[in-house]
Amino acid sequence: MAVRRDISRRDFIKLSAGSAAAMGLLLFKFPSFERVLADAVAEVPVIWLHASTCSGCSVTVLNSLSPKIQDILVQQVVPGKHISLRYHPTIMAASGDLAMKAMQDTAKTKGGYVLIVEGAVPTKDGGIYGEVGESNGEGIPIIEHVTTLGKNAMAVIALGTCASFGGIPTAAPNPTGCKSVPAVFKENGITTPVINLPGCPPHPDWFVGTVASILIGGLGSVQVDALGRPTAFYSKLIHENCPRRGYFDAGLFAKKFSEPYCLFQLGCKGPVTYADCPVRMWNSGTNWCIGANAPCIGCSNPGFPDSVAPIRSIASLSNIDPPAWWAPIDAPKTGMPVPLAAGLGVVGGVIAGAAIAAVAGNMGKKGDKGEEDKE
Repeated sequence: MAVRRDISRRDFIKLSAGSAAAMGLLLFKFPSFERVLADAVAEVPVIWLHASTCSGCSVTVLNSLSPKIQDILVQQVVPGKHISLRYHPTIMAASGDLAMKAMQDTAKTKGGYVLIVEGAVPTKDGGIYGEVGESNGEGIPIIEHVTTLGKNAMAVIALGTCASFGGIPTAAPNPTGCKSVPAVFKENGITTPVINLPGCPPHPDWFVGTVASILIGGLGSVQVDALGRPTAFYSKLIHENCPRRGYFDAGLFAKKFSEPYCLFQLGCKGPVTYADCPVRMWNSGTNWCIGANAPCIGCSNPGFPDSVAPIRSIASLSNIDPPAWWAPIDAPKTGMPVPLAAGLGVVGGVIAGAAIAAVAGNMGKKGDKGEEDKE
């Protein structure tokens, strides 16, 4: 016989504000919910901030299919460990003071949480063009949250090109003075490690695989290139694995988008863009840009969109200066011996290209311009 348990609306919202239950009622459908929440030692608290963003990065991650996002947040994708999403402004049940309290309570433990930042950070005029919460009747600029939470986090993930390199909000004329997370950290002397996951939006596998690796082997298990990107996902030029590469080698170039040949002369940025889109594809392996007869627009590049504009012109490749771009050279990597591929193996179906996931070399390109160059 079922036992009725009454819970007030206020108590329910408090519960939702302070744990992974911020995802909503769906979480209670999982029989292991209480057991997972009780495993506090293996819990990794996460604060997910929105800066200048369209929320597209959240949308792509929340639509992860294998594993699903609720599996990542509630079930133990990595045995004995899980994420506890404490704060996310658009999907948590709580709002107002309760939501801010969830963030503040999590931040009390220095080095005890991971900060995810989505979007570029407004900095002009003290950052008044983007505020979250208030103190003494005044709005709190996002840059204050990013710097305060960032310096005390165990690690920071800059999710998407806007957070990683500045992206669309930093495009000229950039009236709000937006900057990337690494640029803001550098200006404020913050040394917390930042993992950049560029893409507009990034593939959900890139996020899930990175998080799984951190849960398994710690931050040092994520091998990154000179721009802070995990080499498991950003170690190959799109051009290297493009199914139309043969047409390029044969000198057969499309003159209009309906033609099946290489899209290079129509402005494809595959020759200067590092990502594994050709092997991983999107929407659970359904298709990708070039498969849909559209050229790569270089959305994961530093300086996007200005550095690859105009999008549909080959002339824009000169903005990135890619001499001998078909032969990328090695670039410095950091990280402990545990490869990111270990995390990918645990999540199983999340990774559709094991060979690419295991790659640790061929990273970087002569002439790549990082955040310092752009600024």
